[in-house]
Amino acid sequence: MFHKPAEQSGKDPAAKFKTALGVKMFIGYALFYAGFIGINLVSPLMMEKEVFMGMNLAVTYGFGLIVFALILAVIYNQICNNKEAELSGSAEAKAE
Repeated sequence: MFHKPAEQSGKDPAAKFKTALGVKMFIGYALFYAGFIGINLVSPLMMEKEVFMGMNLAVTYGFGLIVFALILAVIYNQICNNKEAELSGSAEAKAE
């Protein structure tokens, strides 16, 4: 099976926007994760309490962290795709 060499890409006009968005989303996730760590530090026995469908808080919060990360990834991808389309559309309009 033959593969072509990777194509060269130019400067990404949305790079600054994507970086800022990524940092904001990371901070949001880090705060959510800090809540998990905080509960474990302040009141570890609280994590044993059953909260959802027979699962304790530790398991429920852990699954919540995973689901939240996946949701953030989908949102990030959609917003970045929209921004790239917006910028490429305006770049094409300026070229004409």
